Amino acid sequence: MQISEIPERGLSLFTGDESHFWMDNMANLLQRFPLLEYPHRQNFFMLLFIDDAEGEISIDNQKIRLDSAKVIAIKPRCISFIDINRKAKGKIICFTEDFFSLRYNNNILDQFSFLHDTSKLFVRLSEEEANKWEYLLEIFFKEFSLHRKESVKVLRSYLNILLFDLERLYDPSGFVVNNSPKQQKVKEFEKLIDKDFKLKKMPAAYADLLHVTPNYLNKICKEVTNYTAGDLIRKRIVIEAQRLIHFTNYSINEIADQLGFENASYFVTFFKRQTSKTPEQFRRLSNQ
Repeated sequence: MQISEIPERGLSLFTGDESHFWMDNMANLLQRFPLLEYPHRQNFFMLLFIDDAEGEISIDNQKIRLDSAKVIAIKPRCISFIDINRKAKGKIICFTEDFFSLRYNNNILDQFSFLHDTSKLFVRLSEEEANKWEYLLEIFFKEFSLHRKESVKVLRSYLNILLFDLERLYDPSGFVVNNSPKQQKVKEFEKLIDKDFKLKKMPAAYADLLHVTPNYLNKICKEVTNYTAGDLIRKRIVIEAQRLIHFTNYSINEIADQLGFENASYFVTFFKRQTSKTPEQFRRLSNQ
């Protein structure tokens, strides 16, 4: 599905205002919010708790078939669209990063790997886990629906519990890593890349913003992620390029311009070096 422009949606899509949290039942989701059926970006996190459904969700050209007992995470800035039946059972939870940072440390969401890992988009639940989640989500939804005193604080606490439980399922080892200063610095670097990769493509520019030397930045990136600083920048550019190539009908020239390349020839060379395919080859293969 290709479109001329990829719109960005905020939580106002559901709430009509600038709220930081929203949840509801999955039934008739597309009938109530038809814009979800078309490719779009979100500036918030979305968790879909599927009890029983038919259809599929596409996240950055990765398709997830909907059936039963799974939790799907859609991260900010991903391009997604949803095809789901009217009688789907489950819950949808949406929240912004600010929903947590207004109460907890700004970096609290960094500890939940499933909110950032793009290689694994869902967790399947056992029957026992599904029953537990159904019970917890009903309590959660009742609190959200009643709008009682201090409700936001209670909702934040419930969500925190769900996220920790989901992290245990995502990483069964249960080993919690305390973020070291090096890990925190790399997280800062990745956030800066996400914000500035179209304009800043060299590690030195980010090292300056992080008040470290390029060599030190490269060293800690290698230690923490096993990638160099330059690798992380290039990976982010490729992800965005693939999104634009697959989901839009932009020309290769237009995509090169959007990504901050001096000309299309340089972009094509860069893309082929990183993916072993030209942009046109990738477009043909991804749209088959």
